Amino acid sequence: MREILPALARWHAAGVPFGLATVVAVSRSAPRGPGAAMAVGPDDEVVGSVSGGCVEGAVFELAQEVVASGEPRLQTFGYSDEDAFAVGLTCGGEITLLVRPVTPESDPAFGAVAASVAAGGPVTVATVVDGPAPRGATLAVWPDRAAGTLGASGLDVAVTADARGELALGASLLRHYGPRGERREDAVTVFLQSFAPPPRMLVFGAIDYAAAVARIGDFLGYRVTVCDARPVFATPKRFPAGVEVVVDWPHRYLAGTKTDDRTVVCVLTHDPKFDVPLLEEALRRPAAYIGAMGSRHTHEERRERLSQAGLTEAELSRLRSPLGLDLGARTPEEVAVSVAAEIVALRWGGSGAPLTTTAGAIHPTPV
Repeated sequence: MREILPALARWHAAGVPFGLATVVAVSRSAPRGPGAAMAVGPDDEVVGSVSGGCVEGAVFELAQEVVASGEPRLQTFGYSDEDAFAVGLTCGGEITLLVRPVTPESDPAFGAVAASVAAGGPVTVATVVDGPAPRGATLAVWPDRAAGTLGASGLDVAVTADARGELALGASLLRHYGPRGERREDAVTVFLQSFAPPPRMLVFGAIDYAAAVARIGDFLGYRVTVCDARPVFATPKRFPAGVEVVVDWPHRYLAGTKTDDRTVVCVLTHDPKFDVPLLEEALRRPAAYIGAMGSRHTHEERRERLSQAGLTEAELSRLRSPLGLDLGARTPEEVAVSVAAEIVALRWGGSGAPLTTTAGAIHPTPV
């Protein structure tokens, strides 16, 4: 959803109704997870995707129908063994979509939600999927306020509390309530879609490899910062637009920067006077990934220096060095793909092995 919000915000601001299809549940193997979205707007313009091409044609028609009727629809698509040409998912999975019309009247908070997401602010959107509550009704929840209603004050109170709990994780999932928000009932199904600020990627060392890693980090949705103590290399013109470039000693910059369990740290300095104090700081703070460039000989020397600096074996075990997967990469761009592949594999628990050598679901059901 995040990637198509700018287009949706323009349509909403212009007062143009559009049909919005959102994945609210998946089972078995599915190409897109909960929260993936596709919209059909003016002049039949389409943005986004819910399945990577398997069911988009049918969803296009559904979106047109809900705009014309004003009535939301809940639709499940799956693979049909009896008719392989039927509309469905050839990957063998199943997705459930909520397709609803969006207008300034039906969803007045939509613009505020889009603005919050664009500014990197946290917000959760709760939408009624099924049950004795108005299907498609939405409630937008920020840390300090809420806008909209799901049709009952008790339901609004319960969902607001749960929505704020999901803000820290940025999770998208279904929850069940009673008609007035009762916790132990499941009459009303509500989809909570949380937009947490984008995770950060901190790249240290303004070399050619850093430019490629920054580019692919930006492509993956990270808020990228490149830091180097050498002003001749740390210049914005050497990096993609939107990438923050900082001139500072790496360890000093990191010491003054907040990180969390989603932060990615890529150390490309390849110089002990930079990378040892930097890694000493990095390995003692929260981060999803900490990787360092260098040969195996460099890695062993670096590890010994870090050990002498007092880092424990548990702290040292967090270091991915040499960083990246074994792809045989040579160019900066190929190395960036290798690094990104390792980050993605670590994030989702992938093995990094060729899919031809593995078994089971390609797209496991999100937990």
